[in-house]
Amino acid sequence: MKALKLYGKRDLRFEDAIEPRIENENDVIIKVKATGICGSDISRYAKLGPYVQGMIWGHEFSGEVVEVGPSVSHVKAGDRVVGCPALYCGKCESCKKGILSQCESLHVIGALQPGSFAEYVKLPGENVLFIPDEISYDSAALIEPSSVVVHGLYRTSLQPGDSVAVMGCGTIGLLAVQWAKIFGASEIFAIDIDDQKLNIAKEMGADFTINPLEKSAYDQIMELTNGKGVDIAVESAGSPVTSAQVFSLAKKRGQVVFMGIPYGDVLVERFYFEKIVRNELTVLGSWNAISSPFPGKEWKTTIDCMRTGKINAEALITHRITLEEGPKMFEKILEKKEFIGKVLFYPEIRL
Repeated sequence: MKALKLYGKRDLRFEDAIEPRIENENDVIIKVKATGICGSDISRYAKLGPYVQGMIWGHEFSGEVVEVGPSVSHVKAGDRVVGCPALYCGKCESCKKGILSQCESLHVIGALQPGSFAEYVKLPGENVLFIPDEISYDSAALIEPSSVVVHGLYRTSLQPGDSVAVMGCGTIGLLAVQWAKIFGASEIFAIDIDDQKLNIAKEMGADFTINPLEKSAYDQIMELTNGKGVDIAVESAGSPVTSAQVFSLAKKRGQVVFMGIPYGDVLVERFYFEKIVRNELTVLGSWNAISSPFPGKEWKTTIDCMRTGKINAEALITHRITLEEGPKMFEKILEKKEFIGKVLFYPEIRL
């Protein structure tokens, strides 16, 4: 089969790879129909490099079951499925407490074992979920990032009628706008320096869009909320700058939840740090998309909301390409010469 393998920083290759085989009784082999580029993939490509040199990359995907091990009964060959890419040990203290997102050995496919940027991928049976016909393969490839968002919002005390600010309108931020609406938020403020992303956020349900290049996000939020701020501030940009600024958006006794990953030191100016102390903010971290019982209600809720049309994932997709075009696409993303939203690869299509 063909696959994309990451050998080092900015060294991604389209190569032959060994097809996965059933080795354990709970194995499931899936033909990948659509697989997406995660924001963390871009940082690893540009800054960090692979965990294992030459590893098949990728972890957000949907596909069709082609073969199952003898102990797998909930899915069968021909079923349309999505794969939860997270692998936990089940033995550490966090796992025993049911806090699977905090597993000491937690990792995802594409890191230490082959991922989804390939024609076929293998997962344990419990990681494979059936998807109904109402959900396209393209939408299903975004079930994992959607589950990341709802995992983070479950950490908050978001209630119907609350106000929410989402800082950063990439895939995670745009999904957060939709989830905030589903949770019952009365006012949603979308913040980004890219007007094209803000336009999409408006379509996704944002009540107000804010471009900090015009005036600071803090000043605009204060004007729009009569100086109060919002109940919940979501950091989804993963920028060292926004990771400090987000503290200024929450109201007194409000909450700030971090979903983005800043691949750099976060230096917090006194103005922003004092907001944590003086406003007695609750600051929450959110990691991965799983909970107990595995893979967690995040996945079931996402599938239900996509099935009923409450989550519009396809509107976030801007590029649909072959695996062979992968290396060029990652370079295009770094060049920032054109607007690129969610990118999906179709492994079964060849140039």
